[in-house]
Amino acid sequence: MLILAIESSCDETSAAVVEMSDKRRQILSNIVASQISIHRRYGGVVPEIASRAHTEVISRITYEALTEAGLCVGGSDNSDNSDKVNSYNSALDAIDAVAVTNAPGLIGALLVGVGFAKALAFSHSKPLVAVNHIRGHIAASYLAYPDLEPPFLAFVASGGHTSIIDVRTYTDMAEIGHTRDDAVGEAFDKTARAIGLPYPGGAEMDRLAALGNASNIKLPSPAIAGEGLEFSFSGLKTAVVNYVNTARMKNETICREDVAASLTAVICHAVVEKLALALKSTNRKKLVFAGGVAANTHLRAAIAALCRDMGVSFYVPPVSLCGDNAAMIGAQAYYEYIAGNCADTSLNAYASV
Repeated sequence: MLILAIESSCDETSAAVVEMSDKRRQILSNIVASQISIHRRYGGVVPEIASRAHTEVISRITYEALTEAGLCVGGSDNSDNSDKVNSYNSALDAIDAVAVTNAPGLIGALLVGVGFAKALAFSHSKPLVAVNHIRGHIAASYLAYPDLEPPFLAFVASGGHTSIIDVRTYTDMAEIGHTRDDAVGEAFDKTARAIGLPYPGGAEMDRLAALGNASNIKLPSPAIAGEGLEFSFSGLKTAVVNYVNTARMKNETICREDVAASLTAVICHAVVEKLALALKSTNRKKLVFAGGVAANTHLRAAIAALCRDMGVSFYVPPVSLCGDNAAMIGAQAYYEYIAGNCADTSLNAYASV
């Protein structure tokens, strides 16, 4: 089954073609147009600018995805518009379904993708499949591990999400743990900004953490005390900002490496603590780590060590599939389609679920 997928939930516009079946999971193309250079000057994502940027590139990258997948024939850059249109239409005829992220995310950004996908699907009489963004992150591991199948536990961590999810089947999932406020990715991003790192600061925080001394700065744990599976990152974020501001008022030198190391260490400890409880309570023997924060090498190592100690199989996709991309949306769309979860022209976008 060939699925054309669209992802536009935040600041990456992505289109992909994936081939999915019971025995085959293959990415034929996965085009991502990043907006990092646009939002860097503001220190974070500006929703209205993100929406406009999606509108500007979504048609082009969809054509690129179809071309890279080998479905657009005869529509080169030197062709006239009629040749390109014919090539585009021919490629869409070969597609079996159109998938799109419709929640959660920035509402304006989501609406760009949903509107575009609806137009493609219904103008070419193709099934339309709506995909939850968090489910898409989990499905990225299906593409990286062809033999992976539910049931398993999933930890999804990004700039907007921190969830522990019990994946019972491909489409039956239950959130059993979450953050009460800020996401783990936001704690990394805001700390990076506080110590003067350019947006996005995740990769540099990861590098600096390996060079610092985590014991030099005491920070509160984001793990809510007790046997529950909840986090709270707002207090941790505030503690870092207060530390930085106090040091500056005293004209003290701020060691970025120590800040990064301390924040990373306390987050790793909290995540491992709650995942250990979740694995024990569910008795799952497989754990998937997904989302943009899954690119963090320290968290990867900490969760991998936990899994080794508990005799649990650990799955984490390559960095290229950790961030927002359409291939993961296409992968989850296959299972939604098989389950009969198709949408119609009334499909809408939702900022939260």
